[in-house]
Amino acid sequence: MTTAVDVLATAEDKMGKALQATHNELATIRTGRANPGLLDRVMVDYYGTPTPIRQMANVSVAEGTILVIQPYERNQLTEIERAIAKSDLGLNPNNDGASIRIAVPALNEDRRKELVKMVKRMSEEGKVAVRNIRRDAADDLNKLKKESLLTEDELHSEQERLQKLTDKHTKDLDSMMKAKEEDVMHV
Repeated sequence: MTTAVDVLATAEDKMGKALQATHNELATIRTGRANPGLLDRVMVDYYGTPTPIRQMANVSVAEGTILVIQPYERNQLTEIERAIAKSDLGLNPNNDGASIRIAVPALNEDRRKELVKMVKRMSEEGKVAVRNIRRDAADDLNKLKKESLLTEDELHSEQERLQKLTDKHTKDLDSMMKAKEEDVMHV
């Protein structure tokens, strides 16, 4: 039998996962500095299977603005290079036969503004996910009330706790968004 405590615990867990998913998405946005996380969304055709670069190669940062990719299998160099070139990251991979070096160029003002819009959109998607979780949890609490497992007062106090939980996660999303915006706009 489900209780109000179970409903709130489930909602908090799901909201935490939505927050983490948004954080992971924001980490893939380029900021003008080399960061191995930039390549997380790039998939390489590895024997017919789309595979993330980090599962096929060691990705490191050299000199602060250069990504160095050393594949575990040398014959995958051209596939990795092709996947990076086809991605929407705007990066130019240089294959030296043993590794791939990518100079991460500084972002121009227009590209920075475009990236800030992407950050805001991703943050808003995270907020929508949190609000959907709140709605589902509120529906579950109302079902408990209909089944006479909660009184009207208990329902009201549980809904307030749910709203506080939602506000906390929304505030966390806002602070993540502001931090990423500052990171993107920092020259």
